[in-house]
Amino acid sequence: MIGLLVFLPLSRLPIPVYILVFTGYAVLGIWVAGEAERIFGTKDASPIVIDEIAGMLLTYCAIPVALLPLVIGFLGFRLFDICKPLPQLERLPGGWGIMLDDLFAGCLAQGCLRLLLFLWGS
Repeated sequence: MIGLLVFLPLSRLPIPVYILVFTGYAVLGIWVAGEAERIFGTKDASPIVIDEIAGMLLTYCAIPVALLPLVIGFLGFRLFDICKPLPQLERLPGGWGIMLDDLFAGCLAQGCLRLLLFLWGS
């Protein structure tokens, strides 16, 4: 849910600027998640949410800001985040595993959301 709240003000940015902000957020997230893992002493501890936010930002990249796409994107991201279609990503060291797992879920959710929007004709 925090990812959606971070996305909403960023959604007003031009798409190239949004992508630049997202990329910076993801790169910073790799370092932050790695440090948080070291501090908390566990992989992907629940206080670490930067990965979820980055995944949501990827899910919503260049998607229309309307209720249905936002809900479907959120549910799609959660589904892929929970199902872990590529679980070996979590085993990558440090912040890489924490971030790439959620970025992959965001990528899959983005693809599904784009397909649904295409089929709906939006």
